[in-house]
Amino acid sequence: MPESQQRKSAADSENSDELETTRRTGAPGTAAWVIPTLLTLLLLGVAWIVVFYVAGYMIPFMAALGNWNLAIGMGLIAASFVVATQWK
Repeated sequence: MPESQQRKSAADSENSDELETTRRTGAPGTAAWVIPTLLTLLLLGVAWIVVFYVAGYMIPFMAALGNWNLAIGMGLIAASFVVATQWK
């Protein structure tokens, strides 16, 4: 004789809600600001270094900073890796 269907407990329904959240937004627990901030810092750091190498001598404030532009670009990239630790 076939068994009847079991009712879902409250814990099972919570797990299914969490699973649905995972499908929609990625890993559960990841804040919405993490990925946009990570990408923004990473791309801004790379762009800063590229602009410095290509046209840094023509931009007055970049020319005044000299090789500190590399530290600024690398700092932005390092900050993106720090933010990446928040990605679950």
